Amino acid sequence: MVEPGNTDVAEDPQLQSRLAKLLTVGEECQTVPELTRLLQAKGSEGQPRFNLYDGFEPSGRMHIAQGIFKAINVNKCTDTGGHFIFWVADWFGLMNDKMGGDMEKIQVVGKYLIEVWKAAGMNMEHVEFRWCEEAINNEAEAYWGQCLDIARRFTVSRIKKCCTIMGRGEGGLSAAQILYPIMQCTDIFFLKADICQLGVDQRKVNMLAREYCDAAGLKKKPVILSHHMLFGLLAGQAKMSKSDPDSAVFMEDTREDLVRKFQKAYCPKEAATGAAAAAAADEDMHLTKDDLANPCLDYVKQIVFGPDGATFIAGGTTFSDAESVREAFLSGALSEDELKAGLVEAVDALLAPVRHHFETDATAKGYLDQIKEWKANGLDKTAPASALKRLRIAALEGAGELHAVFAPVPYAQIEFEEVLNILALLTSKVDTAKGGLQAVLVLEDWNAFVCNAMTGDRTAIKASMTMLSTALRILAPEVMERVFVVWQSEEALRDSSTYWVSVINVGRKNSCDRVLQTAEDSAQAGQVIAGMMHVATAMATKSSVLVCASGTRQEAMHNFVKEYLESVRSAGDESVSVPQVSAVSCPTWRLKEEVAPVWDASGSVLLLDNDKELNPKIKKAYCREKELDFCPPLTIACRCLTLGVAKQVQISRKEENGGDKAYTTAEEIVADFGSGALHPGDLKPAVAKMLNDVLAPVRDAIKGDKALKKVESDLKNFVKKHGKKVEDGNLLAQHNIDLFEHWPGGPQLLPE
Repeated sequence: MVEPGNTDVAEDPQLQSRLAKLLTVGEECQTVPELTRLLQAKGSEGQPRFNLYDGFEPSGRMHIAQGIFKAINVNKCTDTGGHFIFWVADWFGLMNDKMGGDMEKIQVVGKYLIEVWKAAGMNMEHVEFRWCEEAINNEAEAYWGQCLDIARRFTVSRIKKCCTIMGRGEGGLSAAQILYPIMQCTDIFFLKADICQLGVDQRKVNMLAREYCDAAGLKKKPVILSHHMLFGLLAGQAKMSKSDPDSAVFMEDTREDLVRKFQKAYCPKEAATGAAAAAAADEDMHLTKDDLANPCLDYVKQIVFGPDGATFIAGGTTFSDAESVREAFLSGALSEDELKAGLVEAVDALLAPVRHHFETDATAKGYLDQIKEWKANGLDKTAPASALKRLRIAALEGAGELHAVFAPVPYAQIEFEEVLNILALLTSKVDTAKGGLQAVLVLEDWNAFVCNAMTGDRTAIKASMTMLSTALRILAPEVMERVFVVWQSEEALRDSSTYWVSVINVGRKNSCDRVLQTAEDSAQAGQVIAGMMHVATAMATKSSVLVCASGTRQEAMHNFVKEYLESVRSAGDESVSVPQVSAVSCPTWRLKEEVAPVWDASGSVLLLDNDKELNPKIKKAYCREKELDFCPPLTIACRCLTLGVAKQVQISRKEENGGDKAYTTAEEIVADFGSGALHPGDLKPAVAKMLNDVLAPVRDAIKGDKALKKVESDLKNFVKKHGKKVEDGNLLAQHNIDLFEHWPGGPQLLPE
């Protein structure tokens, strides 16, 4: 109803009429003031139309709520200035292996359903059908970027509350079921919907979209206009069910079907009890209280009296409104048999044009005949589990046996230690002299984003990963000649449909709880998505070995990849290769003896440190004579020599102190330091000079390259924007503690 006291509405009769008509569509409106403002801005003559949306998966029969009831509501929406967008979820039908997993068949079913709506009286002048597969593939970066942004801002618990949209409760959810409501929320923004015009059963996910606007700082929220859910025809059915043919009227039902169904229909005169009462009280399906829960009266009110000016004839009486029918039935003036007989006549009259259309329209008849033929041959059934779907990365096809290394979580302040550890992982299987395995360095930028690395700043994430891969090419060119560098997002966007089908297949085979065992923070929905994406990305590399630092979260994630592929293989697909997981010990260092409670740049060697920054850090570094257990300068020297980024450590000292000496192996420098032949006072300046010599080419490359200057600028801007948050680690996310310990690169910040 129109809110009282709204003078803007009261002074504009046309606006009042439009608002009142649109509100009859919904059992609830979130919110009426927002809807009023929307109607003031859009939908009148000379103004753009407002967008409404609903979605459907073309996977089977259409019942009367989807057909007649939807046509009635759409006409009301377009009559008041709306443009109605139907999101034809053909991609979801393919993902769920409907119609034998054949996209052409799925799309024929979609076209058949559109013909049903045309015949049911839907005014198509301001109705648009957008096909999910085509739309998403054409704008994959926008769609999936939005999807990941939604996922990163909510907890698993909040997303689980939306899972009744799939007809399931919160218990025992698969990981894929966490993604579905996030994708539906994405649809709202992707389609630029002003109004979500779906059923009450979809209310929770629509409310999620409004909450997302608050989280993302978006001022314009979608209005939610949730239509009524028709009761099932049998007792205790809160809504109709496609799996129970007698629970609903279907658009292809004959008059004989109607007679049988309405004769069996539940039709009480007194308040419901037992299962029927529970159905009536189901707040996920019904927001308006109806103690009677009488489906026959529900059909009269919602279907028969849905169109303007409708009447209903029963028991020799012509009724002009639903309340009069209800009163007559409850008083005994209208018997149950008379009510049901009237319903048969009224509903049959609504379905007759649909039957006629499919008998006389060649196009519509052709779709129906095809579907009937497929059903007769069993080709409409859900396909059996298909062969493993995996993304193909063109650069890796024909590359031979590979091993994969995944870059760790990105940071604004890249530590030199982190670069060396990645180099160690890359070289653990690569033998440049003997031509060993080639390697793949995977930059999981989407995973970083959905897990809120660097506050979810995509520019900063890309800059950090670009700087990391650039440094590796400069520091170890011979190694990197045998390394393919792969960006997760770039490869996924080359064939987004295949990639996301593979992601969802991982989720369908694993519970949400199982995926979260690999997560840094089991409370965050983004961690579930990241776990599934990691498997899909690892599969795309087709690597025989997945290499990681031992004891890190990556080790758990790689083992999850192995476990998933083993399950696929054991299910009968013997063509699936299962990678081995190789966990390599990567020593860590900190420059100071004490362990800082938060990350401190002064205790770390940063990739972009210059000599003025490096020299005092090494000078102050902990380094006791003959002490080998903890000596950061010695560890740095050994790592650089072992990995080949430094040819030697040049000691410069007076002759009486042993004279100059060049160390070319880690064993030699460790032996001398342990024996006392090499003093800390001589080691430290030598290590500082070595580091300057090693890192100078990286700094020089940045100075001489505009693109790299931009990358450096992006990282500096991130640090500047977040100020002390980056330096003192006050916002270190606890879910990154594990990686922080093993890859001490600086704090992770939560999304703003």
